[in-house]
Amino acid sequence: MSKSGNPRTGEPPRIGSLPEGERIQRQQWTTFAGATLGWGLEGFDIALFALILGPAVTELLGPGASSGDIVFHIGLSVTIFLLGWTLGAVFFGVIADYFGRVWVLSLGVLMYAVFTGAAALAHEYWLFALMRFVAGLGSGVEGPVGAVLVAESWRNKYRARATGIMLSGYAAGYFIASLVYSAMNAAGWRWTLTTTLAPALLVLFIRRFVPEPEISKQVQTSRRQGAKSGAPGIDRRFVLARLLSPPLRRKTLCCILIQAGALFAFWSMTTWMPQLIRNVSTSEGNSGGIVASHVAMATALLYLGCIAGYAGFGFIADAIGRKRAFYVGLIVSAISIGFLFPFPHSFSTFLWTLPLVGFGVCTTVGGGFVYFPEVFPASVRTSGLAMANSVGRLITVPGPLMAGAIATKWFDGDLGTAIAATSCLLVLSLIGVLLADETRGLGLPEDSVEHNVPVGSRAPSL
Repeated sequence: MSKSGNPRTGEPPRIGSLPEGERIQRQQWTTFAGATLGWGLEGFDIALFALILGPAVTELLGPGASSGDIVFHIGLSVTIFLLGWTLGAVFFGVIADYFGRVWVLSLGVLMYAVFTGAAALAHEYWLFALMRFVAGLGSGVEGPVGAVLVAESWRNKYRARATGIMLSGYAAGYFIASLVYSAMNAAGWRWTLTTTLAPALLVLFIRRFVPEPEISKQVQTSRRQGAKSGAPGIDRRFVLARLLSPPLRRKTLCCILIQAGALFAFWSMTTWMPQLIRNVSTSEGNSGGIVASHVAMATALLYLGCIAGYAGFGFIADAIGRKRAFYVGLIVSAISIGFLFPFPHSFSTFLWTLPLVGFGVCTTVGGGFVYFPEVFPASVRTSGLAMANSVGRLITVPGPLMAGAIATKWFDGDLGTAIAATSCLLVLSLIGVLLADETRGLGLPEDSVEHNVPVGSRAPSL
C-alpha cells in the first residue's frame, strides 16, 4: 500500500496503488479466461432459454391457451428472470466487495447452470418461472464480478480492450446457443435445455486458476484492521450508502441512466426477436424445420454483431474516448432499429440488418462494463457496477412484458413496432453519457485513507 500520498496535490494516501505495467502475465490470462467463460456461458444459458421459451410456454399453458396468453406469459417469464437478476446482482455484488470476487463468481455460475437445467423438469408454468427466478439470482453477478476481475487484474494499457473482449464472450454464448438450438430443436425443448448444465464444470477451472486480485485483498485487509483498531482506513459506511452519497452519487446516477436505456433496447429485442422472425418466416409460407432454421440463422447473425460491439468498444474507446465510443453505439442503434423494426421487411432484409442492430445495442450495453470500473474505487467497485446494472435492469424489468403488451394492445400484435417503441428509451443512455466524465487515459480510481465515518452514520438523502 502506498502511505505517502501525493505531495504535489495534497491528496491523502491511497490504498492499493499498483504499477500500471505493460507486460501481460499468466494470472491475467487465467483471470481473463475464467471471466470470459463465465460470462459467455451465461449468455449461452440466456439465449438458449429465449429460443425455447415460446414452445415451452405453449406446452406448459396447454392447448386451451390463446396467442395473447402465450405472449403475456413469455414476457412474464423474462420479467421474473430479470427481477431475480436484479436482486442477485446487488446482493452478491455487495458480498464480493466485502469478502472477495472469485468465490462469488463460482457461486453465480453454479446457480444459473443448475436451475436453468432444472427448469426442463417443470410440468407447470409456475414451477418453470420459479426455476428461472433462482437462476436469475446467480446470473446477475457474473457480468459485474467478471468485468471487475479483468479490470483489476489488467492494470495496464490493455485494460479496456481486455474487458471489452471478455464481454464479447456473452454474445459468443448467444451465438453458440443458436447453433445448439438448430442441432437439438428436433429433440424438444426439454432436452435442449439440459445442455445449460454444462457451465457448472467451469467452477473447477475458476477455483483452481483464477486468483483474487491483489487490490481486493488489500481492501479486505484494510476493512478488518479498521474494524478491529479504529485506525484510519477506507470509509466504513455500508457500500450502497456510499454509492448514493457524494462524491459517488452523481457517478452512480450517470451509470444507471446509461445502462437502463441500453437494457430496455437489449431485452426487448432479444426476447421478442425470435418470435418476430417466426412470424416473418411463417408469413412467407414456411413452416416446421424451415422456420426453426430461420430463427437460428437470424439469432446467430444478431449475436455476431453483438460480439463485434462488445469486443469493439474497448478499441474504439481507447482510440477516441469512452464517451465518443458510447455515441457510436447509440447512433448505430438508432439508425438500424429505426429502419428495421417499425416497418415490414422480408426475412433476407432482417439477415443483413440484424448484425448492425446487434453491434449498436451491444456496444452501448457492453460499454458500461468497460467504463463503470473506471468510475468507482475498489472498495465499492463491484457494488457500483452491480447497482448501475441492476437498477438499470430493475427499471427495464417491465421491458419484455411491456413490449408484448404494446404489441398486443396497441399495434395489433406487431412485435417489430413494439420493439422499436421500447427501444426509444435509449434516450436515457444518451442523457447519462452527456452527464458522465471522460476516463480515457486514467488509471482505476483508488480508495483514500481517511478517518472512518462512524458505523451508525447515515448517507445524505437524495
